[in-house]
Amino acid sequence: MTVWEPGRAAGLARMEAFTPQMGRAYSAKRNIDLGPGRNDHVSGLSPWVRRRLVSEETVVRAALEAHGPRAAEKFVQEVLWRTYWKGWLEMRPEVWTAYAAEVAERRGRGEAGREAVLAAEQGRTGIEGFDDWARELVQTGWLHNHARMWFASIWVFTLKLPWALGADFFLRHLLDGDPASNTLSWRWVAGLQTPGKTYLATAENIARFTEGRFRPGGLASEAFAVEGEPAPAARPLPVAAGATPDGPHLLLITTEDLTPEDSVGPWEICGVVSAMEPGTDQRGELARRFLEGGLVDAERRAVGRYGQAVSRLGRLDGPALVEAVRAAGATGVVTAYAPVGPTASALAGARPVLQAAGLDLVSVRRPWDETLWPLASRGFFPFREKAEPALRALGLPV
Repeated sequence: MTVWEPGRAAGLARMEAFTPQMGRAYSAKRNIDLGPGRNDHVSGLSPWVRRRLVSEETVVRAALEAHGPRAAEKFVQEVLWRTYWKGWLEMRPEVWTAYAAEVAERRGRGEAGREAVLAAEQGRTGIEGFDDWARELVQTGWLHNHARMWFASIWVFTLKLPWALGADFFLRHLLDGDPASNTLSWRWVAGLQTPGKTYLATAENIARFTEGRFRPGGLASEAFAVEGEPAPAARPLPVAAGATPDGPHLLLITTEDLTPEDSVGPWEICGVVSAMEPGTDQRGELARRFLEGGLVDAERRAVGRYGQAVSRLGRLDGPALVEAVRAAGATGVVTAYAPVGPTASALAGARPVLQAAGLDLVSVRRPWDETLWPLASRGFFPFREKAEPALRALGLPV
């Protein structure tokens, strides 16, 4: 049974334990969902990877070195999907903005279908499998990837509930809840991501890949794409940090990258602060606990790396950062790059406040992201074709 202890050491230990299964064994069994505590044929690494407690590059390197590129292909591809979604959304941030606005509007107006949404979230629909997955999500903070697809399809096409509220339900409870992969996967199921292409869950497919645990009746037999605005064209990837700025800087640790000691580079650090992700209080208990534990672990490692205490900000905003910079005697803030999502939005709001005070905000993007995100301008398969030489350029044995 996978245990998600919120720390880097636990994530690395899980990776080491699963590395022998990252090859052909993973490829053969990865689509099977055996239920809570029985899915050790998939890695369960996503909560640590999501928060960069363990990086994508570290996981991919372990798979390739242990099994070689052919045997590890499927495992590496699953990691690349997460990277692809992040790059895709980074070049189309308005998709996230529209999703967040729709969730806020629907939650705020208390629409007539609210009881149906609550019944779905609480596993009270009477649909076999679906109700079990709803409860499993809340009780464990995780779902098998195949179950996520079935759940989303039933939510949208059988129950005819708003896709954005289903995505919000996942984002609030998943330990690996990610603005990119979660939002865009729900859009894909609903037919918004790839125009005209939807995902329809069937009783036969569910029975096959749960090994007969579930065969729900009454599922939708057709999946008509949800109406919505088409995806915008990709814009250039936003520029991250260039040359190392002069002067001492305040290091900001956010929950978007909980291993800042190997990501921010050779800046002169004169103080360290940390901040929880905005909106954490709206997440499920397990997701909050994992985030808190991960941030505490990162703070502890930062003390060892930089030799000074870490202060936790009450709010991630401009005034709080200005005050912290002044207290540290710094000339600005340096932080690991935050991709599209709540933290990035908070930093975007803080930047002009810092600038008005004559302070800079430097975001440092990891080489993995800098190399691979720009390749996500189109679909996944063109991205995958370009990924192999990119991985080779990063020094990975592909």
